[in-house]
Amino acid sequence: MAGLKTIKTKIRSIEKTQTVTKAMEAVSASKMRKAQQRALAGRAYARAAVSILARVSGSRELASHPLVRGGEKDVFSGETNRLLTPAKTSFSPPARVLYIVITSDKGLAGALNSAVLRKVQSDITGDASVIAVGRKANDFFVARGVAVEVYHPNTDGLTQELLNEITAEAANRFALGVVDTVKIAYQNFISTFEQRPTLRTIFPLSLGELQHVVDDILPTRGVFANEKGDSSALGGVALRVQTYTVEPSEGEVLDAILPKLASVFVYHALLEAQASEHSARMVSMKSASDKAGEMEHSLTLQFNKARQAAITREVSEITGGI
Repeated sequence: MAGLKTIKTKIRSIEKTQTVTKAMEAVSASKMRKAQQRALAGRAYARAAVSILARVSGSRELASHPLVRGGEKDVFSGETNRLLTPAKTSFSPPARVLYIVITSDKGLAGALNSAVLRKVQSDITGDASVIAVGRKANDFFVARGVAVEVYHPNTDGLTQELLNEITAEAANRFALGVVDTVKIAYQNFISTFEQRPTLRTIFPLSLGELQHVVDDILPTRGVFANEKGDSSALGGVALRVQTYTVEPSEGEVLDAILPKLASVFVYHALLEAQASEHSARMVSMKSASDKAGEMEHSLTLQFNKARQAAITREVSEITGGI
């Protein structure tokens, strides 16, 4: 009878676990849909950002801007800071890359975080530093001795302040010449059952990279895959040099709009990462619920067999006593 009690306790424990995993699956599914809807809602803004960058691509001022070529000007304060600018030498130093790595704060999401971290680690070839968004990224790179410049928790509350901080930190390091390239790594949401680790270059600003970000907003499969809209983020903008009269000046206008265009990268990367996290967790919890169901079924059969054996033994003892 002690065996029956042990099996019954295991069955009840599995039932409680299954209740939790099913609840987590439902919550993750709801959060995933909200993240997708937010990304799609911002698609028009992202397409407009690409259109703006395409229109000013022929500008001479743009070609020499610090966020396109790098330099010493602080694009957020308009001041010049030479203290952080490395001295020029006759040889070409190794590329200094700043990675914005977006992972989750929590686990229970399968290989979601490890895939992004492996992608970044395989891309590091020289001097690298990290802006970690998410506890998993921070812990990973700190343990491996990679310099973590800034750490931001990754929560569902995506605020404008967080977006501005990440963009400003990356833009100023690039504009001051502290780093040569800024890249962002995140999980790109392909479908509910597929997420792809993605690495994009933010700085120097590139029309092609921004185009890819906008194209990735629409998932390839699922409810939102059939959303209508121009497949090209350029929306028919002709890539030819045009002459504009800019007021108050081209430099001031570019200083204002280029950081906002760069923030499009960060914003949609955060949304894609959130949708991927909740999707991966939903699938993981569904697998856990299914496995718990299988274990419960197996233990129930084992319980029934043990109980039947106990009843048969008792009947045999009673019959033998007669």
